[in-house]
Amino acid sequence: MSGSASSPLPDRERLLHPVTAEDFGLEFRVVARGGVRRGIRLERAFWVTLKQMAESRKCTIGMLIDEIADSQAQTGNLTSAIRVACMRGLGEENLTLRRLASINTINAIVVACPSPAFALASSKKILTFNAPFQQLVKRQLPIAPNDDARHDLKLALDLNVADIFARLDANGQAPVATGFVIGAGERRYRGQLNVVRAPVVEPELLMAFVFGG
Repeated sequence: MSGSASSPLPDRERLLHPVTAEDFGLEFRVVARGGVRRGIRLERAFWVTLKQMAESRKCTIGMLIDEIADSQAQTGNLTSAIRVACMRGLGEENLTLRRLASINTINAIVVACPSPAFALASSKKILTFNAPFQQLVKRQLPIAPNDDARHDLKLALDLNVADIFARLDANGQAPVATGFVIGAGERRYRGQLNVVRAPVVEPELLMAFVFGG
């Protein structure tokens, strides 16, 4: 094993966003609420986090600091309590997002859809599908495989997957329409899809909803 320093991670593999000097800069603000004025000095990054937390809870920063001060009165160090509350709030938000942005959530959305739908990997591999899609395949392709052999099903899109992701990025994630063909054996079926980006970070997935044939 070489003793040389490892090369930097590519942007997509970095674990943290770069920290700038601006994030470390201390800002002094006076927060007033209910006749109580508090002078607080915090790094700018924590003020930004407090603002985001207040907006998500539909309250003011003053109300949020009041709550933190009341719950941490025994510590006697309000700035430390604010920093801890910010870190805890970000951790809870991250946990919630991780639960929402999961393959299980994608499966639930696809299964709950009343029309034919499936989830698609960038390789065009169908990862999961719902009962209406299974019924569509069986109806249109009588020799189509059952659940145990569904990987034999062939799928072709009029737009390639990279173009779909590019269009989603360009149009604010509005659904992208594309034609598709599914085949089994010598039989083929053509239809239309509305495609959206699945709410997961890695790997990138698409959710496809059949709306016409």
